[in-house]
Amino acid sequence: MSLQCGIVGLPNVGKSTLFNCLSNAKAQAANFPFCTIEPNVGVITVPDERLAKLVEIERPASVVPATVEIVDIAGLVKGASKGEGLGNKFLADIRNCDAIIHVLRCFDDDNITHVDGTVDPVRDKLTIDTELQFKDLETIENRYDKEVKKGKAGGDARAKKLVEVMDLYKEALLAGKSARTVQLDDNQAEVARDLMLLTTKPVIYVCNVDEASVVNGNKYSQAVIEAVKEEGCQWHPGQGMGDEVLLIGAGIEADIAELETYEEKQLFLEDLGLKESGVNRLIKAAYRLLGLQTFLTAGPKECRAWTFKKGMKAPQTAGIIHSDFERGFIRAEVIKYDDYVTLGSEAKCREAGKIAVEGKDYIVQDGDIMHFRFNV
Repeated sequence: MSLQCGIVGLPNVGKSTLFNCLSNAKAQAANFPFCTIEPNVGVITVPDERLAKLVEIERPASVVPATVEIVDIAGLVKGASKGEGLGNKFLADIRNCDAIIHVLRCFDDDNITHVDGTVDPVRDKLTIDTELQFKDLETIENRYDKEVKKGKAGGDARAKKLVEVMDLYKEALLAGKSARTVQLDDNQAEVARDLMLLTTKPVIYVCNVDEASVVNGNKYSQAVIEAVKEEGCQWHPGQGMGDEVLLIGAGIEADIAELETYEEKQLFLEDLGLKESGVNRLIKAAYRLLGLQTFLTAGPKECRAWTFKKGMKAPQTAGIIHSDFERGFIRAEVIKYDDYVTLGSEAKCREAGKIAVEGKDYIVQDGDIMHFRFNV
């Protein structure tokens, strides 16, 4: 399941530095606009303590973690929706992503220039939001008359529903709000996907702060918190704002990445008052933001984490392994992670009656250890 998060932001906010920490790819991180011309793509491992525990138990020949693709997209400037700077390419790259990681500069440093001369993350957020909103309005305007005609002349019910959705979106966009703030019912949401609007994509806001602010933030990150409240975010002191806003020091993450051992990294984090690196928190948040969960397979040959969409049923998740598994699905044998760890093996779980046999209607749960029976 190939899913992408795009890292966006104005030039020189620290997004390429953060991308390097995430992927260990070496996107150029220079102090001038547009140092990232082509989108750099990194395949990022999703940290999962459950997989690590299964590896301890099974000692498998191979280990395959879950992954998410992160794309470092060229910096945006005012006028991007009209083609300024690298605007057209920037917007096209965002359209290809499933979710957005929006990096905002929340630190002072006279040695790093700001494209607008001063540090103001709320203004920076508004700049990018406005350009994306303008592009979405353009998309709607280009489509609107065509769908109205289809609905009236041909009696196309889907076209009528789409016009209804476009009216709702247009009202929000003209008010300076992103399309994702519009509440749609299931039928409306289904037709809305045809529009592929940029501002319907879920967002994580990353406040790139200095070392002194990585735990509790600063005046800049607090301003961001206030600015995004209308998008439904809640502030959790010391942890960021749930899945929507995170405090991360990109420079600190770069220092952590240089340390060789796990123990050294943990000591460094403890000295800063952190339990987990910002990189790990961001990856996990991106994974959840996309509505993703993990089921596991375990054995002496391989322990593997498989990515699936929350709410999928057993045959669909079987198809992630191989299409034949879904086509010829018979049943799923399911072991709960806690039972597997407590008892120590599949055989012992079987002896203790801890393997459930599930059919086609079973909704797979995060952390389920699965074995599929099929026949084609």
